[in-house]
Amino acid sequence: MTSRDPVYPMGVAARLCCVHPQTLRSYERQGLITPARMNDKNRMYSEYDISRVHQIQRLTQDLGVNLAGVEVILRLLDQMEDMRLDLEAQMYEYVRVAEERLAHLTKESKAPVPREGGLLPAPKLVFRKNWEI
Repeated sequence: MTSRDPVYPMGVAARLCCVHPQTLRSYERQGLITPARMNDKNRMYSEYDISRVHQIQRLTQDLGVNLAGVEVILRLLDQMEDMRLDLEAQMYEYVRVAEERLAHLTKESKAPVPREGGLLPAPKLVFRKNWEI
């Protein structure tokens, strides 16, 4: 995932995105991006903001989506990412609790218990990140 730490002033961010600074202001007014503010005045953009502008450009220029459609698509992508993170956390918690329970049950058991890896034969969970448009 790209960093959300604000590092680029507006001019640099505009050059990185190949857009006019006014375009960044317009995207901000429409709620498509939310740069950080330094001293309540200067906008600072993160790698995440830059990536978001590239997504907006791809949707509008390559796919012909208008900005209202872009807003809906980005909101849905954000919701999907939130759900993915929630599912990932729930699955890791489920595996952790199941491992604890199995460890407790087998603690005083005479049954052979594998020494390597976990007690629960769960596959290595890999969750897809960063939805591409």
